[in-house]
Amino acid sequence: MDTARPNSRSVDLSITGEGGDMTLVEVIEIARSSEAKRRIYLCILLSTFALMLAVSAADFSGFGISSKPHEFVDFDDFHIAGQLVWRGEIEKAYRFATMGEFQKAISGVEVFLPWTYPPQFDLLVAPLALLPLGLAYALFTSGGLIAYLLTLRRIAAENFVPALILVCPAILITIKCGQNGFLTGTLIGLTCLGFRAGSPWAGLPLGLMIIKPHLAVGFALYTLVNRRWGAALVAAVTVTATSALATFLLGPSVWTALLDGAKEARVFLEHGFYPLFRMISIYAVVRSLELSALVATIAQLLVAIFALGLIVLASMRLSICQALGVTTFASLLISPYAYDYDLPIAGIGLGLLLPDLTRLGTQLERLALYAMCLFTSAFGLMELAILSDSVKVVGQDMHLALAGISLVAVFALTWRMLVRANAYHAQSNGRTASCAQAAPQLMG
Repeated sequence: MDTARPNSRSVDLSITGEGGDMTLVEVIEIARSSEAKRRIYLCILLSTFALMLAVSAADFSGFGISSKPHEFVDFDDFHIAGQLVWRGEIEKAYRFATMGEFQKAISGVEVFLPWTYPPQFDLLVAPLALLPLGLAYALFTSGGLIAYLLTLRRIAAENFVPALILVCPAILITIKCGQNGFLTGTLIGLTCLGFRAGSPWAGLPLGLMIIKPHLAVGFALYTLVNRRWGAALVAAVTVTATSALATFLLGPSVWTALLDGAKEARVFLEHGFYPLFRMISIYAVVRSLELSALVATIAQLLVAIFALGLIVLASMRLSICQALGVTTFASLLISPYAYDYDLPIAGIGLGLLLPDLTRLGTQLERLALYAMCLFTSAFGLMELAILSDSVKVVGQDMHLALAGISLVAVFALTWRMLVRANAYHAQSNGRTASCAQAAPQLMG
């Protein structure tokens, strides 16, 4: 009897394939159990990523196959910011009025991509400005993608391909816009590897997450709750050292500019100027329903408290890999400024948790989990395809944002499965096994 998967139910959601009808659950999980299928799926996924990367690089280089002009996207913003660093004018990037002029001069149209990155990221994009746009994009995006895939593979092992399938749409959209989701996903993955190994050097990639600090809040809490003082010290030194370097190279005024840019961004968010349908936060969901910014802020605060609370509980009740997986998902729920291109971080969480979730969940639970993961990852991409040119950039209509709801549902269902299984085994004087790669290390 499979006591780890009680009340298993059959779900007839079939896909006709080479071996007959397969459920969605079987399509995902066969990549874990069958090495032959795993290789086939991996080849298809990597070929798709490579094709998207090649097409996008050609587009950035001016050799796109489309008759339409190159669409100004996030990486174009990175390239402009890098140029402003070399010109000693990076403060202008943090003022929408001046940054908008640079964007319009290149794109020929009004663009809404405010610059709110910490000065450390300014230093990171500066070398990219020394290269032609297409080459800079290719190096930044392909390098980030390779690093992310290697990190995810090390974390997920035989669950590498299933995790990759579940975040595939988010990977494609990250490739298309040249965002930094692969970089942050890699840093979070390295942080998890460091914590899993008990190394204080987990604080190094965690400290480097200063480039997107709102996505590292959950791991900062995890570090403190679990008393990882060595990692906390390394992270603090990393943040301090990189801040000092940025101040020395860019000047102290860059911090004032950052604060002013953050204030502008808050106003833009309140007025719905950001593409809410691309966001994965509860704030975006509530605002897209045309409720007030105050109501959306309260909803976001409640979800953030809920997520942070479960990080604390996971640290006390679950194994180290399970707690890290919970922390990874929780980190995406804390800030209203979370986008679909940040979802490679969710792939890290899936890599940590799939060994347990595939073993502990009923078929219905796993079906719901996989479907919601795919929906969360693909929602922004689907809306982009549907809305296309009808999406306005500034002062847009508030197109419905649903990914935040499904992400919360994924988080809640994951928590339910893990806690239920741990409670069951605790009654039997046992504990749920940890990741396939490491022995259980129960937190006090």
